[in-house]
Amino acid sequence: MPAPKPPPEDGHHCAWREYADELRTYVDTELAAVNAKLEALAAHVHKSEKLPRVADEVREERPRDPKKTQTVRAARAEMKARLVEEKIDLKVPEAARECPKCGASKLRSAGSKTSTVYEYVPGYFRRQVHVRETLACACGEYVVTAPCPDKSTDKTRYGPGFIAHLLTAKCADSIPLYRLEKQYARAGVPIARSTMTDLFHRNAELLEPLSSRLLALVAEQDIVQADETSLRRLDVKKRGYLWTFLARLDDRNDQESKTLIAYVFSPDRSGQTPSKVLGASSGTLVVDGYTGYNAVTTPEGRERAGCLAHARRKLFATMEQQPEAREALDIIRDVYVVEHDAKSAGVARTSEHLAMRQARSRPLMAKLFAWLKEREALHPPKSLGGRAVRYALSNWTELTRFLEDARIPPDNNRSEAALRVAALGRKNFLFVGNEQAGKNIAGVYALVATCEACGVNPLDYLRDVLLRVSTPGVALDELLPHRWAAP
Repeated sequence: MPAPKPPPEDGHHCAWREYADELRTYVDTELAAVNAKLEALAAHVHKSEKLPRVADEVREERPRDPKKTQTVRAARAEMKARLVEEKIDLKVPEAARECPKCGASKLRSAGSKTSTVYEYVPGYFRRQVHVRETLACACGEYVVTAPCPDKSTDKTRYGPGFIAHLLTAKCADSIPLYRLEKQYARAGVPIARSTMTDLFHRNAELLEPLSSRLLALVAEQDIVQADETSLRRLDVKKRGYLWTFLARLDDRNDQESKTLIAYVFSPDRSGQTPSKVLGASSGTLVVDGYTGYNAVTTPEGRERAGCLAHARRKLFATMEQQPEAREALDIIRDVYVVEHDAKSAGVARTSEHLAMRQARSRPLMAKLFAWLKEREALHPPKSLGGRAVRYALSNWTELTRFLEDARIPPDNNRSEAALRVAALGRKNFLFVGNEQAGKNIAGVYALVATCEACGVNPLDYLRDVLLRVSTPGVALDELLPHRWAAP
């Protein structure tokens, strides 16, 4: 709908003329907003390609090193070599034991040929019947019985291995309990979903001291990354939020540092959660542009670092209407090439890495800034291009923070990746029952995710710590995934 034409300049002024001018201004504003929404919707529906991973674009500039590929293959072969080997002798069938040429039936041995097949053996349950010996003294004053087997919680018939599998399946593999119910029934142990729910929450509460200590340890680190996503609640008609806070336990020269990943469930998305977790801690907080983190990123608190990946996504969304955005995307790709080179050279997060950023990344970011300033006035503020340019320029100080410290990543992708398991779980099991259930699953998420980040099998880890976490005088830090050692 085109805007109405202005009346002739006849010098006439009245209330109706003023009303018409106000109406024209209102219509023009509303039309601009509607056009911007339609533009965004068209870009979302009709775009011919999805946003490529920056790692794939970097690989075009830096092809994969064949030596690293061979190293990965060798590591996988070593893992397969540790599997239990079962030797199966295959005999030549009787029908083939006679020579078709001469008819001889006595064939001599000519050696053997070996082939390897990897087979899956279905998991199984065992019903352990513990026969507890009882002894009595002839004097009749003393009777002793062997102790009960170790269990994580009282009054349950399910051992720590079963419970560890339940927790891992739900929080590492995002398998809802109704699917586990069918799997366990196929394995010969029908178990009610309500029983599994009770086991999950009882043991999640048992592990709560460990997840709380993990969260406190993350908050102590200089560089923290954070993000949040929503989760439906069953008890109320509104969404709760799952927050992730992660950090690396290392110094500037440690290439084998451990990543700690913590989660917090809250009934809303307010800034109270970051304030409660990070409090008056100092350092750097790597986040997106959400204002909920403003309470933490203050002059007395943490310095805010932005996410270059967010700016890249917004620029990519304008590609269909403004193909010149490809130039900005190429500049951002070159910034990630520097990160790739530092990692390949084994100097990531060191002074050498910082020098590479100063020499190569800083000029690239300056070039990107100039490109953005040139186009700031070319796009309406509410258009896709206008919003993309405005986002990058308004957050420019935060987006360039990584140039000052090699430990600060250029984006917040790591914390976003930490929420993927929650997003998949949200798709599979839809909701959490209530606020306490949300806190329970957040605690188990934290332990399982940190296990995987540190190369620890969460099944083995949970099977062990479920029996040890309640031991009087136990050192919680020794039971955290990054310090845990298999007994």
